Amino acid sequence: MRTKLLDLQTGGSESITDITGMCRDFASESGGDGLLHVFVPHATAGLSIMELGAGSDDDLLAALRELLPKDDRWRHRHGSYGHGRDHVMPALIPPYTTVPVVSGRLELGTWQSVALVDLNVDNPSRQVRLSFLTGAP
Repeated sequence: MRTKLLDLQTGGSESITDITGMCRDFASESGGDGLLHVFVPHATAGLSIMELGAGSDDDLLAALRELLPKDDRWRHRHGSYGHGRDHVMPALIPPYTTVPVVSGRLELGTWQSVALVDLNVDNPSRQVRLSFLTGAP
């Protein structure tokens, strides 16, 4: 298994970061057929395969704000106001995803991208682990 750790800065605001290019480059370097597993080792971030741009990013953030309001209802209370919701978010948007790779190429749909979803304004430094699992020869 090949693996690579990405260090990302998501900023001090809620964000959706397109990491498709980094995933594509890693899969291309790995070559061959297999699975690209993407994992974010943080309790307050998740990964999504979705269309990015054309308003989809803002729609997802708006939907998460409605589902998980940043207020004082959360029992998890350290960090900034409403931070408890950041710890609930990965139950809705998991911290992992897997993409098939054929001949070193991600098999994403035409409008699909790999996105890091981060609502946590307290920690703008993120890591993402890419792991390429090769197919049987």
